[in-house]
Amino acid sequence: MSETDPNTTDVIVIGGGTGGYSTALRAASLGLRVVLAERDLIGGTCLHRGCIPSKAMLHAAELVDGIAEARERWGVKATVDSLDWPALVATRDTIVTRNHQGVAGHLRTAGVRVLKGTARLTGPRTVHVEGAGELTARRGIVLATGSRPRMLPGLAADGRRVVTSDDALFAAGLPASVLVLGGGAIGVEYASFHRSMGAGVTLVEAAGRLLPMEDEDVGRHLARGLKKRGIAVRTGSTLTGTELLPDGVRATVRTPKGEELVIEAERLLVAVGRAPVTDGLDLAAAGLAADEWGFVAPADWSRLETAVPGIHVVGDLLPPPSPGLAHASFAEGLLVAETLAGLPSRAVDYAAVPRVTYSSPQTASVGRTEAEARAAGLDIKVNTMPLAATAKGMVHGQGGMVKVIATADGAGGEASGTVLGVHLVGPHVSEMIAESQLIVGWDAEPADVAQHIHAHPTLSEAVGETFLTLAGRGLHQH
Repeated sequence: MSETDPNTTDVIVIGGGTGGYSTALRAASLGLRVVLAERDLIGGTCLHRGCIPSKAMLHAAELVDGIAEARERWGVKATVDSLDWPALVATRDTIVTRNHQGVAGHLRTAGVRVLKGTARLTGPRTVHVEGAGELTARRGIVLATGSRPRMLPGLAADGRRVVTSDDALFAAGLPASVLVLGGGAIGVEYASFHRSMGAGVTLVEAAGRLLPMEDEDVGRHLARGLKKRGIAVRTGSTLTGTELLPDGVRATVRTPKGEELVIEAERLLVAVGRAPVTDGLDLAAAGLAADEWGFVAPADWSRLETAVPGIHVVGDLLPPPSPGLAHASFAEGLLVAETLAGLPSRAVDYAAVPRVTYSSPQTASVGRTEAEARAAGLDIKVNTMPLAATAKGMVHGQGGMVKVIATADGAGGEASGTVLGVHLVGPHVSEMIAESQLIVGWDAEPADVAQHIHAHPTLSEAVGETFLTLAGRGLHQH
């Protein structure tokens, strides 16, 4: 803070989620005085209602699935006697609390002044924070207010029969059946979790395939894996009506053939996307306005700066190509903090941001899909390898695939041009995508990757073999 005016600082960050606190921490490390205003809990949706608690629960689901696999496939006579839901919840909450305390501790150590209260813009360099009054930012203001679940017209969440992705894990107990509306990453993950915990699950997606923003083969392989687990996957289908029952929901779903299906479930989980949070922010007071979807678009993507100089945006407030992913918001926070400190910083390469769905099977992708590459008029080579073609893939027994897209610039048709995209489906592929992120981000060629040796037996050797084939050196040409 200014020695003469305690309400004047260098940077004001509104919102304490991943984008907000990463901005604050990086700015403070560069010697800037930072105020972070958060009306709820530091860590935001990702830490308290999204990424972290959901992945904790999905790990528990993986353990349950492992016991079933041990019994049914490997002859290990193990069973799950019961599920201690309070104990599971306690472990999840301990993980969340430790992470929350860690972030809060980092902010304190860095010297960031954290204010708990609602913040609103009062001008291009001023912010009013509940309980603290008006503050002025010399360098700039960062908007990082995040998002909330979208709801469909006519539907209202009650936390028991109809729930959003924000409160699905916090409902009392587990349902015996669940209808998941939305086949994006969030919907798929929750469908996978509830199936692992023994629920009957129907997954409804309006688009023609699951994960409609991903490569078509990813959606196809994922649907195959989910159906194998007993999840009823209905793509190209829409919800046309709902009726609340004393202990559940009766929903009407129209199929691609025009048939009307009546589905009853204890819980309807709505996962149809997320909407930016700008209510109470008073954008107009600073000369800003949200677009029709609620996003606040930057005028300069290289700095994530709005049309009002000094006001920057990170995280879920950004429209595409920002993907609304926590790890992307970390990168955005670093970029904005360095920009405000007067340092040169490279713009976020959104094409190289990995995308992961933590279901069973998992999906992980980076770069362009095959359809995107063809729509751009590129001459490409595509190679796909099933994970079951590797020994380790056979051990896991979940199927899946590796798919690589590259430009075809080589003599004889082999792909010696740039790698455009890598798409994975299968067990643990979330831990395999980092290599592919570097490959796409550094504009590598298949021959560059083919010279590197992948350990055997591993799932990752399927990635290596795919690149060997594209480089014309594959042992198993396919």
